[in-house]
Amino acid sequence: MAWSVTIMAGLVGAWTPAAAKWARATSDHFEIYADMPPAALTTTATRLEQFDGAIRHLHRTPEGTGAKGANRVTVYVANDVAAIRRLSGDRGIAGFYLPRASGSVAFTPRIDEAGDGSRSTRGGGIPQIVLFHEYAHHFLLGNYAAAYPAWFSEGYAEFVSTAAFEKDYVQLGGAAQHRAYSLLAAKPVPAATLFATGQKLTDEQRGVMYGRGWLLTHYLMFDAARGRQLQQYLTALNAGTPSVAAATAAFGDLRALDKALDAYLRQSRIPGLRIAYDKLPVAPVAVTPLSPGAAAMVELRMQSERGVNRATAAPIFARAARIAAAYPDDALAQGWLAEMAYDAGQDDAALAAADRALAADPTSRQAMLYKAQVLMRRTAAATPRDAAAWGAAWSAARRWIVTANRQAPDDAEALSLYYDSFAAAGEAPSAAAILGIGRALELVPQDPALRFKVAAQAILDGQTDAARRALRPLAYDPHQSADNPAARLIAILDTGVTGPAAMLALAKARGETVAATPSGPTPAN
Repeated sequence: MAWSVTIMAGLVGAWTPAAAKWARATSDHFEIYADMPPAALTTTATRLEQFDGAIRHLHRTPEGTGAKGANRVTVYVANDVAAIRRLSGDRGIAGFYLPRASGSVAFTPRIDEAGDGSRSTRGGGIPQIVLFHEYAHHFLLGNYAAAYPAWFSEGYAEFVSTAAFEKDYVQLGGAAQHRAYSLLAAKPVPAATLFATGQKLTDEQRGVMYGRGWLLTHYLMFDAARGRQLQQYLTALNAGTPSVAAATAAFGDLRALDKALDAYLRQSRIPGLRIAYDKLPVAPVAVTPLSPGAAAMVELRMQSERGVNRATAAPIFARAARIAAAYPDDALAQGWLAEMAYDAGQDDAALAAADRALAADPTSRQAMLYKAQVLMRRTAAATPRDAAAWGAAWSAARRWIVTANRQAPDDAEALSLYYDSFAAAGEAPSAAAILGIGRALELVPQDPALRFKVAAQAILDGQTDAARRALRPLAYDPHQSADNPAARLIAILDTGVTGPAAMLALAKARGETVAATPSGPTPAN
């Protein structure tokens, strides 16, 4: 195998910044905001769709159950890696991804785009690898309702992340040159350690796990017999068999597997998969310039989308309010402002911005949902509480959510917010709300908070097996906290504690204050 320790080439811009302008590209699976010319943006969106098509082709995966575009990933293209690191607060990354019911988002710096298809486009470099790696997580969780151990979750994402776009085909399975050190120089993490769940790894071991996970995944992908063993292992794991036991039953002696991996690594060449472009679906891409107000606010929008608390939201809102004042008829800018105002605790400003957005665009779901959230927050905080006024206020808030849902029935955010409105009111969720939150998870299975919410409702409803199925992907998620509540909750269920008592036990184990909340369905509101 020909390895290079040198990281792939950096970022090469194929556009002239002075001529560029913020625009939005929309395709079946992506919505991209970038400051680049339409041709370069179209190429970026097309490549992402080709990447999605290639991994769908690899697994013969059909489209999901939602309407086309229901679970798009929004990609924000920043100027450079430094901007990404400022957004994330992490000096060691080149891009990141956040799964959310309101719309999963990814942040990436500009990636080299040839735009003419005349040469191999391997030069996307580390930013492209990171973006593809993160989208692989989105794809895997979105299409396969299963738990994956860290080595496979990360190894699979590494496996597809090195996709290369040649003149006539996409190639998957290229060497993970960016993992050369962990594969060739660092001490290997043995298979027994890879398969051991819940084991804490050092930072070095974690880095090696990515490389070794890539190697093991690559080996299993290109060996039919080993591939069947992988399926046997994952089936057993998702049926509740402990990981090491499932691995030993499927793969045999794990030390022998290590030796096989070492031999695979020493090969002079490794296999790859070439997928001709004519085997991939043609995904239309629509590129439109951002409105002047949205273009002026988009970098603040990126900061807001990154995630804020009350302290960090305040300066973002203050700056955005000054900008948006010049664009009162810009529905997108005013919708963004409504969200920023709500995050900053400025409810009057949020309602006013939402009203301006709706005046400009009566179909603005963002404005509808933020009107609902302001009304919910105000009603929950109101004292004293007159029963009739209380019920009317919650009904008014929910009407906005229902209106947004009717605009787009496969919008998971509206379904999730409707369910949340009952907890905010201290009421048991209606049957419609419980059905809605389940549908939201079908639409956006990547959102960990949404998944946990569905699992908790299943526990309260006495559906313990369904709860376990929902929790397992979280229990094995390598990005969850060390105090993984999903793993804890599965352990509680395994002791025989179920129903509300299980949720109470989890709260006590985590030192949380427990409030009595109705759990059963109420009539639809």
